[in-house]
Amino acid sequence: MTRLSGCLDVVAAVIWRDGRFLAVRRPPGKAMAGMWEFPGGKVEAGETPRAALARELREELGIFPSRLVFWKETSHAYPELRVRLLFFHVWDFPGEPAALEGQELAWLTPDQARAYPFLDADVDIVGELAGIAGPPSFVSGD
Repeated sequence: MTRLSGCLDVVAAVIWRDGRFLAVRRPPGKAMAGMWEFPGGKVEAGETPRAALARELREELGIFPSRLVFWKETSHAYPELRVRLLFFHVWDFPGEPAALEGQELAWLTPDQARAYPFLDADVDIVGELAGIAGPPSFVSGD
């Protein structure tokens, strides 16, 4: 994984349960409030992407991923910010995700997600997930 110059590194989780993934809606008061996204957040200085994802999921949702696999890297340029997104598939975690930061949660099939207003940086990922109609075989253990 190469780092882009002048770019914010962000980790994101595609958290699977019964053929659906977890989407979160950005709460009022946050940038791009009302838009849907994959849970995750910024990679802090000195943090590995895996450690950042575990921290973010604990802070946002109160879960601790026990099985996750790096999936892909993408980048997106917003008018005010460039982000490099590192997506992980997560399919095993104890507990139940909770909206600890005031966000709305929804378990969506990949096809249902197409009808939700996702952040621009996530739109292509939503489309790609709809094309596979469920977690990849390496995620489900097949």
